[in-house]
Amino acid sequence: VSKTRMGQARYTKFMTLPSRRVVGWSMQSRMTTDLALQALLAAVWRRKPKQKVMIHSDQGSQFTGKEWQSFLSKHNLVASMSRRGNCHDNAVAESFFQLLKRERIRRRTYLTRDAARQDVFDYIEMFYNPTRKHTKNGMLSPVDYEMKQQKMNEAGV
Repeated sequence: VSKTRMGQARYTKFMTLPSRRVVGWSMQSRMTTDLALQALLAAVWRRKPKQKVMIHSDQGSQFTGKEWQSFLSKHNLVASMSRRGNCHDNAVAESFFQLLKRERIRRRTYLTRDAARQDVFDYIEMFYNPTRKHTKNGMLSPVDYEMKQQKMNEAGV
């Protein structure tokens, strides 16, 4: 959640677990199904999955409705949800939001939601994905980790 002079800005995002790369995200004033669908559509557009992909989420109402389920089935996606009260299932997602808050948006009040959106875009696309190193990735950024994995796959390793 970012503070703006126009009210709060809420985010949702989708990331790949092995690399921790954010592949789709969106921001609106409220946490809604539309917000989640916009972020997932961005991820589908970016990755263009050719086989079934598991989409993990918590049990929020935005992830349980007919519109969400319809989108998943139309795009060859399979739903996976955390068990009620199991915070560890979403640890990677929560870790990302903690980093975003600590490294970028804490103690900031943006003039507009557009200003908040642009700052978060810069954080994700210009810093987090291409540059931010992760211990779980062997101290590689998400982009570098994926490039390394792709080279290994091409080499048959």
